[in-house]
Amino acid sequence: MRVLVIEDNQVLRDNLAPLLATHGIQADFAADGLSGLQAALVSPPDVLVLDVGLPGLDGLRVCEQLRARSDRHIPVLMLTARDALEDTLAGFRSGADDYLVKPFAGAELVARCLALSQRHRLGTQHVLRVGSLSIDRRTHAVERAGKPLVLPQTALQLLLVLAEAWPRTLTRSELVERLWGEEPPESDPLRTHLYTLRQVMDKPFAVPLLKTVHGVGFRLEADQ
Repeated sequence: MRVLVIEDNQVLRDNLAPLLATHGIQADFAADGLSGLQAALVSPPDVLVLDVGLPGLDGLRVCEQLRARSDRHIPVLMLTARDALEDTLAGFRSGADDYLVKPFAGAELVARCLALSQRHRLGTQHVLRVGSLSIDRRTHAVERAGKPLVLPQTALQLLLVLAEAWPRTLTRSELVERLWGEEPPESDPLRTHLYTLRQVMDKPFAVPLLKTVHGVGFRLEADQ
């Protein structure tokens, strides 16, 4: 799971980094509303932890703009030092999914992030479909035009990332970050797995699904 934390308090950011890492959560951080909003739009996290009292663009405005501009629903856990009912309601009106009042226990923040990451998948299909391609999230079974495809683990994860983002184009840096976090292999790790994916998913068929958008990145394109 990847979490983006937009929080201007350096001490709190420093405390959250090891806490989230201990629970296997990849965390990115932003110290102001504008840069945090841009980060969330460019590379949508699984959960956004958003402070209300941010410099420049405050948390309420960040949440409103995120809801207006993002092409997907990003679960938002809003943090605030204010516990008045009206403050809580203002957070929900801006589009927040959950609310946590400072000071809070680290275990509670982690639990709420985990719950939000699962909640937004409710009602979604287990099987992703892009044209003749189908991917079962539960079993990781992949088929194209009814033919089973056998993919190595990393190529399968790459395909899942592309399918969940479809029809959006993902940059090379986005794909590397989603697959390997902040410590990718020293060699060009993506090239090999893109080649493997094309060999298994596209080579046996007349129309390729994996498209290179020159100067931008990669995306899936439905074949029917």
